[in-house]
Amino acid sequence: MRDMEPADVGGSTFVEHTLTYHDGTKRRILAVDREVPFPDGKLIVSVTDLAGIVTHCNQAFVDMSGFSQEEILGQPHHILRHPDMPAAAFADLWTTIQKGDKWHGYVKNLRKDGAYYWVHAIAVPNVRDGRIVGYTSVRRKPSRAKIDAASALYSTMNQA
Repeated sequence: MRDMEPADVGGSTFVEHTLTYHDGTKRRILAVDREVPFPDGKLIVSVTDLAGIVTHCNQAFVDMSGFSQEEILGQPHHILRHPDMPAAAFADLWTTIQKGDKWHGYVKNLRKDGAYYWVHAIAVPNVRDGRIVGYTSVRRKPSRAKIDAASALYSTMNQA
């Protein structure tokens, strides 16, 4: 997972952030204030291992993220973390799915080009022989009202 460079955002105006992930790794992010609308009728699907490394993704994931399948497979799923997302949201996700429960929430994802897209995400543990062996997430288009509510909540959380 590499730092973003100005060439990644194609000349767009950006805001630079340094994100620190749960595993202690850091990445330079160049966020562009441009939303890419989630297409009607599509579902984004990805599968990760126990550490959150992407092992499978569908074409909708590739299309929305802006990464090729080759670029995303083997990378940590948090490569999509937008700097507006509070760490507490992901801590709740991980706590929930590691217990074996289903999690759902609204997530602002970062694209390869620095733009963003919103999803309603459901994440579930993959259980084999009574053991969690990975996780699957399915994302769909959220309503604008849910996006607005989540955006306001996350802004308040980030200010705290």
